[in-house]
Order: sequence, then structure tokens, then C-alpha cells
Amino acid sequence: MIFGKIAYLNLLPFHAFMKRYLRHNAEKGAWLSGGGVPAKVNRDFRRGRVDAAVISSIRSRGCDCTDLGIIADGEVMSVLALPGRSRPDGASETSNALARVLGVEGEVVIGDRALALYFQKPPEGTIDLAKEWKRRYGLPFVFARLCAAPRYRRRVTRMARLFHKAPVRVPYTQRRKEATRHGLSVAQLDLYLSKIYYRMGWREKRGLALFLKKASRLRKI
Repeated sequence: MIFGKIAYLNLLPFHAFMKRYLRHNAEKGAWLSGGGVPAKVNRDFRRGRVDAAVISSIRSRGCDCTDLGIIADGEVMSVLALPGRSRPDGASETSNALARVLGVEGEVVIGDRALALYFQKPPEGTIDLAKEWKRRYGLPFVFARLCAAPRYRRRVTRMARLFHKAPVRVPYTQRRKEATRHGLSVAQLDLYLSKIYYRMGWREKRGLALFLKKASRLRKI
């Protein structure tokens, strides 16, 4: 099985889990050597270049997906809309669609750049898109889901259950290394990770269904 890897901090606990879970050298090597922004991983999954991946929720409709996702129930800090001319972020299809669903104008910024802006005090009028979603609809927002090709559905579902059963605590040394690599302090990294969780329950599924319904209407306009 070839597993697509999103090289973002929001999946750091899952990455730590995967290092333990993948036992075969070929699988682990393919996973460790891979990595990319969400939009690239989406393309790789759709084209069959990878067998499983955490893909953008906007692309998860009709896929064999698990109850493992990237979720925020309010502020997320790493998905922002900056005031000014509307401009999408080429790395994230879901975040761009979320801005459109919310009718928020401005430049969509995600990942490291968004976190840097957040901790350096972003421009007045900046909107945290997950926080705005929660304010309007009272539901969590699901940014991505762990999905698999049909022949790997059972294995990947089992993987998700194992992760939920015993989520990995990321060692301090690894958190410090990742924080430094992304220009953050360990305290800032820990604060960011506290905003994110991974288990989808009924509220998360309801929020996802609402988002996909509204996003599908946008494409028809």
C-alpha cells in the first residue's frame, strides 16, 4: 500500500502513529519519501498514484473514507482570510471552498504562513475561517478525511480505529524539532495542536454534510 502524506503540522500526531504502524520497509520508505500540500495529495489519490491518504473533505464525496479527519471546533489558527482582494490558496481546495461558502472575501492563507501571521498579530479584519464556520452554524469543520482505494478499505479502517484507540503522544524532542523547522516555539506548536482533533462523530459528520451541500450549490452557480 502506498500512503500519501500531507506534510503539515496538523497531522503531526498521525505521522508519529504511522511511523510505528507501517512495518514493511517498502511501505514506510514510500511514505517517508513522499509528502506534499493537500491539493497535490488529492490529485495523487484521484489518479491512483497513492492507495490511501488524508484528502481534502471537498474531494472526499463518494470515496471510501474512515471516521478519521482533520477537525476544528472553532478557531484553527492555520486557515485565514486576509482583508483585501479575494485570492485562493493553491495548496488547499477545501479552504478555498470554505471561504466561498461563507461569502468571505480576501486572500486565503493556510499552513505555516497563516500560523506565522497568527502569532505575529494578523492584519485587522483577518478571519479565521473555521471559527467563522462555527459562529454561523454551531458545528465543527472537517478539513480532511482519511480515505482509501476500495481494496484497502478494511485495512485503513482498522488503522483509523487503532489511532483513535491509542493516539500517539508526540515526544517533546520531536515537537521541538518540528516547531523549529516551522518557525514556531514548542508552546506555540502545542497551542496549535490543541485546536485540532481527529475523531468524527455525529456533529462532525453533520457539519461535513452541510459544507458539502453548500459547496455543491456554489459550483452550480
